Amino acid sequence: MTEHTFDLVVLGGGSGGYAAALRAAELGRSVALIEKDKVGGTCLHRGCIPTKALLHAADVAESAKDAAAVGVRATFEGVDPAGVRTYREGIVAKKYKGLQGLVAARGITVVAGEGRLEAGPAVRVGDDLYRGTDVVLATGSYSRSLPGLEIGGRVLTSEHALELDEIPGRVVILGGGVIGVEFASVWRSFGSDVTIVEALDHLVPNEDIALSKAVERAFRKRGIVSSLGVRFAGVTQTDDTVTVSLENGTAIEADYLLVAVGRGPATDGRGYAETGVELDRGFVRTDERLRTAVPHVWAVGDIVQGLQLAHRGFQQGIFVAEEIAGLSPVLVPDVQIPRVTYSSPEVASVGLTQAQAVAAHGEAGVVAYEYNLAGNGRSEIIGTAGLVKVVRAVDGPVLGVHLVGDRVGELITEGQLAVGWEAHPEDIAPFIHAHPTQSEALGEAFLALAGKPLHAL
Repeated sequence: MTEHTFDLVVLGGGSGGYAAALRAAELGRSVALIEKDKVGGTCLHRGCIPTKALLHAADVAESAKDAAAVGVRATFEGVDPAGVRTYREGIVAKKYKGLQGLVAARGITVVAGEGRLEAGPAVRVGDDLYRGTDVVLATGSYSRSLPGLEIGGRVLTSEHALELDEIPGRVVILGGGVIGVEFASVWRSFGSDVTIVEALDHLVPNEDIALSKAVERAFRKRGIVSSLGVRFAGVTQTDDTVTVSLENGTAIEADYLLVAVGRGPATDGRGYAETGVELDRGFVRTDERLRTAVPHVWAVGDIVQGLQLAHRGFQQGIFVAEEIAGLSPVLVPDVQIPRVTYSSPEVASVGLTQAQAVAAHGEAGVVAYEYNLAGNGRSEIIGTAGLVKVVRAVDGPVLGVHLVGDRVGELITEGQLAVGWEAHPEDIAPFIHAHPTQSEALGEAFLALAGKPLHAL
């Protein structure tokens, strides 16, 4: 056995892990970054980046279909799966090369292999032991399934769906959350018949009900079928098809079933419990400063209970590196972290939904305002429907900002500032939003809640 000593050892090279490594190295620490696959993790190689590349290809397909409506002569002749793959893989390769260069430039030692936490604290990789003054656990997440539902053949996870070399003629998607509606959006744009099965009563059920209903309307208009409030019962498959059975007796035949029921923490078999790290349903328990029960062992990203978002992992990784360095950083709570679903239409939100705000402040203590994007010039130009919804405490600060419509993910940072700084609509109302932009819709909502609507009644 060979021992190696570092100031910081990071187990997992995804969003949270490499952010911790980069920031610690920037602060002068010696860092070992242990990754069994490729630095960048699920987000870069099998999640955020490749799926958003697919969604852009889907947008281009829709633009070609709709070109005549704006006076442009263009035709949609179909989708070339090999060409889409080449485009997608080129984006990932470019970002991966850039990340590799950045890690090397910071002097970080990258260790290829599957690591296991040991006392010390330390991480074992094969016959090598990497001891750190501190260790950060950042082993990420995996695609969940349902009890008794085996993945394989024509039953796919999102990772498998990315590797398909064909456009399915018919597909059933189990789960109407972020992953499910994004793949539904892509495949419908590519010409597939899509059915979403969601056990809860609404699509994107974690969002404000106004956004869920808007997505459902938009998907119906696009020809995406949603079976809501009914549970999955089982699936059978042949060489060519799957048949999905629901508890209400419905049977749906398709080419593939995509299982999109969420992601679980990747903590099994990594030595966590054996070394004293406490787990709760597989998630690592930490205190409010992301410390585990084991001194000098920290956890970040998807293995920590809460929002499973790459940018949350980034923020937590930076936070831990600065906390170790004694800089007393501020940890952003989950409620202030923006959330975006990159379907068409997009969904973006931050803060409390109206229902959550009412639960916290009472019905009489909350007021909400919705501004329809039909009144926004830029939204009309790009051809999107949707709305802006702002929730505030009566005579108090903005509690939540909720958006639905194409490209609205680019607007949510303003919402995060409003919620994070506990701004009152009256504070924001004097700010000028450039015309014509979709950001004007946010401005209109703040003006209305400040008691001086411009274009709204």
